[in-house]
Amino acid sequence: MELFFQSQLQIINMKRTKILYWVFTGLLSAFMLFSAIPDIIVIKDATDLISGHLGYPKYIIPFLGVAKLLAAIAIIIPGFPRIKEWAYAGLVYDLAGATYSSIAMGDPFMGPQGGWIFMILPFTVLALSYTFYHKKQKLTLK
Repeated sequence: MELFFQSQLQIINMKRTKILYWVFTGLLSAFMLFSAIPDIIVIKDATDLISGHLGYPKYIIPFLGVAKLLAAIAIIIPGFPRIKEWAYAGLVYDLAGATYSSIAMGDPFMGPQGGWIFMILPFTVLALSYTFYHKKQKLTLK
């Protein structure tokens, strides 16, 4: 009887982990896709922010957009664990670089457009997606 309850608890834990993984990964992918598309098509707002405000060259904008798009696709597609690890690492570098650039340019902690405190949200979602990815992997291997 105890073995039955233990197995039921494992099933519930696995379902909860998978649901949380997909929720956080979906949010992360959506966030990255919505920030990648303007960069890929090089809209004026992206150019004004990245090139005008932050001072990066214009040719880097579509490169960053394509890199974010590929990372978002990589973390959504099942399988390919090594590529997923690289994608998560790339997203951390992207978010860290954006946060550092904002701080270095003297952007306020909180401002009318969010300020750099806003970056806590995507970092948190990324950390939760990555954490639940590894929890899901562990449960799948058992």
